Amino acid sequence: MSSLPVRKSLLAFGVALPLMAGAAFAQTPPASSPATSPAAVPAVDPSKVVARVNGMEITEGDLAVAAEDPALQMPNVPDEQKRELLIGYLIDLKLGAKAAEAAKVGSGADFARKLAYNRDKTLLDAYLDQTAKKAVNPEAARKLYDETIKGLPAEQEVRARHILVDSEEEAKKAYDRVKGGEDFAKVAGEVSKDPGSKTDGGDLGFFTKDRMVEPFAEAAFKLEPGQISEPVKSQFGWHVIKVEEKRTKPVPSFDETKDQVESYLGRKAQQDLITGLRKDAKIERLDDKGNLVEQKKQ
Repeated sequence: MSSLPVRKSLLAFGVALPLMAGAAFAQTPPASSPATSPAAVPAVDPSKVVARVNGMEITEGDLAVAAEDPALQMPNVPDEQKRELLIGYLIDLKLGAKAAEAAKVGSGADFARKLAYNRDKTLLDAYLDQTAKKAVNPEAARKLYDETIKGLPAEQEVRARHILVDSEEEAKKAYDRVKGGEDFAKVAGEVSKDPGSKTDGGDLGFFTKDRMVEPFAEAAFKLEPGQISEPVKSQFGWHVIKVEEKRTKPVPSFDETKDQVESYLGRKAQQDLITGLRKDAKIERLDDKGNLVEQKKQ
């Protein structure tokens, strides 16, 4: 059971920014984050040599490329150790590649196809990365935030506590205790079956109506601050609910949503790029007999 068993969603915000991208972005490579400020990270000369193997140089630039390789990610390794491992890998790579050349491994058609594929992929990745970085700027981010916030409907939230038990009889006993004057948080801590909230006196924090299962939500939003519900049944058990506060859900600030805004801008630019390229291209698909397959308009 989750820490909040009556929740239907783990979304922290109801802001529409991430949803605007839609399912179309599901296959789009993620947009790169904006470049780190030059003032924050000392500049490194990419041509600086860090090692030589049989006269072949390995530079800081080579090291940076290797560090970006998804297959070489080492999140739990300290930076100095990671650097040494990457240099060692690049030494082995140079030696192995030179030996493979001597063995004429790169002379076959299969190798040429793989090389062409990797070149195309690297070019596209770099182009998408460049496109995303151009799209992400303070003016565009602020404009998207303002337009999105303007269209958000006002949502009501309540902050409530609950006591969750297995049976109606247990719920009635808990209800009688709190209606009789016992502290709600104390009773919740003693009898509630919800491990995520009982240690906080049954406190569920603020939530909108759509984040809770229907019987619970209906009961909670009918109550005024300070009121306690009679036992309510849901698929999780029986609840006794106390509403602490009601409010209009605050709109997240620009700083709180900045990462989402920038990610959307980058992904949208990448998607528009690919869509535009496809639109202007003559694309032909062939069946297993070599005949043209009629293409559906996208």
